Amino acid sequence: MQKRRLDDWLDAYLEYTDNTEPPTQFHRWVGLSVIASVLQRKCRLEWGSLTFYPNMYVVLVAPSGKARKGTSMAIGLQMLEELGVRLAAESITREALVRELAECQLTVQDPNNERIEFHSSLTIFSPELTVFLGYNNFQLMSDLTDWYDCRTRWVYRTKNMGTDEIIGVWVNMIGATTPSLIQTALPMDAIGGGLTSRMIFIFEGDKKKIVPVPLFTAQEKVLRAKLVQDLEQIRLLQGEFRVTRPFLDLWVDWYHSQENNPPFEDSRFLGYIERRPNHVMKLCQIVNASRTSKMLIDRIDLERAINILELSERKMPLAFSGVGRLGYADIISSIIGFMYERKKVTMAELMERYSSDADPRLMASILESLVIRKIVAVGMDGTEKVVKYLPKQIASNNSNVRQITDGRNDNE
Repeated sequence: MQKRRLDDWLDAYLEYTDNTEPPTQFHRWVGLSVIASVLQRKCRLEWGSLTFYPNMYVVLVAPSGKARKGTSMAIGLQMLEELGVRLAAESITREALVRELAECQLTVQDPNNERIEFHSSLTIFSPELTVFLGYNNFQLMSDLTDWYDCRTRWVYRTKNMGTDEIIGVWVNMIGATTPSLIQTALPMDAIGGGLTSRMIFIFEGDKKKIVPVPLFTAQEKVLRAKLVQDLEQIRLLQGEFRVTRPFLDLWVDWYHSQENNPPFEDSRFLGYIERRPNHVMKLCQIVNASRTSKMLIDRIDLERAINILELSERKMPLAFSGVGRLGYADIISSIIGFMYERKKVTMAELMERYSSDADPRLMASILESLVIRKIVAVGMDGTEKVVKYLPKQIASNNSNVRQITDGRNDNE
């Protein structure tokens, strides 16, 4: 294996994408998914009776047209296509997807025991996740749920064609959608468990910056060439990841700590919270492969994996802001997104913007629920009534943040 040209692939990828409009969080998770796409099932971490593989289900979520979800994904997709990594079609039937998974079976020799193993590794790259999933497509969602844990053997039975068997299932997925469209593809009963508990939702409310001329410099083009070359080296990795003693020490401390300290309280994320350790184990393999080919996971990799996940969790509940049984859940989602972007508006501005969607009585009801949830504060600024956005992680954890009420001035 050749020596790599970059100290850390993911860091270099974020540097390469810095002068673009999508938020850093979107670029980071696209980069992680790209690394996972080349590691495939041929890499693993044995953990007692469990085996963790470096596949993830990542969903980028942002209001329509706001955060350049598709732009961030296109950069990573081009690199995978350049290397000829097997990718699923963006719009596909369940039967065709199963057939693609079966057809991508490869053999690999395990360097630890020289045993020949089979793996069927496929990456789903879907800029329009609702198109890929379809509407309430329970069977496809059930299949994706089964595939997430990388079964050694998965059997597919058809009415007329008999039984097909796929050996060494491995599916990695990254997609993009909006808060309001999540409910279109995922029925209410599926939110919180099953497939969604295996997904990591990355929410951003707006683009990072405005870039009117998104052209790459000569230096950035050289960096891209190095990224592709090193990604090819990462692709050659195979076998078992091992862990160091410092990794184990930190893992024990973190595992006990996170058990009683969930990142947020939201019933829709109960399944996700239970699976946080699994997500961290998968991330550890990916970030380790980003910096070295030794396949020895150290404390620094665990620290980085935890930090990446915790950064994403700060806004994660906003991904489901459009999900609910209320008939006006989409309006609530839109208002939360608008407040996230503007931070503070007058009541007159808010009513004017949503004059076609909510009358004063409905708006008052919506704001009351958002105040109770500590998403916004409503109060007076001089003679004007204002609505102020409160970042949820600050509002719930910082005693210095004060909800303002009618008749009080906002002194913050």
